[in-house]
Amino acid sequence: MRHPGTPATRRTALTLFGAAIAATPFLRPVAATASVRAIGLDDPAKKEIAMQLVSSAENSSLDWKAQYQYIEDIRDGRGYTAGIIGFCSGTGDMLDLVELYTVRRPGNVLAKYLPALREVNGSDSHAGLDPGFPGDWRRAARDAAFQRAQDDERDRVYFGPAVRQGKADGLRVLGQFAYYDAIVMHGDGTDPLSFRNIRRRALRTAKPPAQGGDEVTYLDAFLDARVWAMKQEEAHSDTSRVDTAQRVFLRRRNLDLNPPLDWKVYGDSYHIG
Repeated sequence: MRHPGTPATRRTALTLFGAAIAATPFLRPVAATASVRAIGLDDPAKKEIAMQLVSSAENSSLDWKAQYQYIEDIRDGRGYTAGIIGFCSGTGDMLDLVELYTVRRPGNVLAKYLPALREVNGSDSHAGLDPGFPGDWRRAARDAAFQRAQDDERDRVYFGPAVRQGKADGLRVLGQFAYYDAIVMHGDGTDPLSFRNIRRRALRTAKPPAQGGDEVTYLDAFLDARVWAMKQEEAHSDTSRVDTAQRVFLRRRNLDLNPPLDWKVYGDSYHIG
C-alpha cells in the first residue's frame, strides 16, 4: 500500500531549487561543522538505511529498489505518483525526471508524454497521459538509465540538500535523515509547511550543535515542528513515521542510526539487523 506522502506544499518551484540551493545562506556550513563526525547519511551503508526507512513509510516495504516501477494515482490531487521517491505528474518533479531521462536516452518510451506532462503540471489531470502512461512507466523502469535518472533526481532535489543542511547544522546521521524525510514529504519551498520553515520553527525554541546547542534537544524541537506541519493536512494526520520511528531512535540516543534498528510506521513493524 502506498501511503500518501506528497502534499500540495511539496516541491515548490522545483525548477529553481537546484540553482537556488547554492545561493541559500542557511545552507552554508559554519566553522562548528568541523566537529561533525566523518560518517554522514551520504555514507553508502547509511544511505541504504535511509532509503529503507523512507520506503517503509512511502511504500510499506524495505525493498526501495522495487519502487522504480511503482505508479498510481493515490487521489491526493497531485496526479500520478511514481518511482522511488514519489515523483508526481502534478508537482513538476516527474516532468524534470522525464526530461533528464530523455536527454540521456533520446526516443525513450516516456519521451512522447513530455508535452502532456508540461500541460498537467500543477494539476491532478491525466490529460494526454492515459491510457498508456502507467504501462510505459513500468517498461521504462526496466531500463538502467531510467533507474539512474530516478536516483540522480532524488539526490539532486531531496537527499543532497538535506544532507548538506544537516551537516551545516552540525547534525549526525539521524538528524540528517530527519531533514531528508521532511524534504521528501514537504519539499523545500517558501510556504509555511515546507522543510525550511519547519526548520525555522524549530530554531525558535532550540539551537543546533553548529550554533552551540544540544543535538538531542534540537532534534526534539525539529520533530515537534515536523509533527505540527504534518497535522496541518488531513492526509498526514498519522504521524507515526516520526512518533514510532525517528523519535524511537532519538530516545535511544542512536544518533548515528547504527543497526539493529526497530521501528513502526502506520502500525507495521520493521527491522534492519
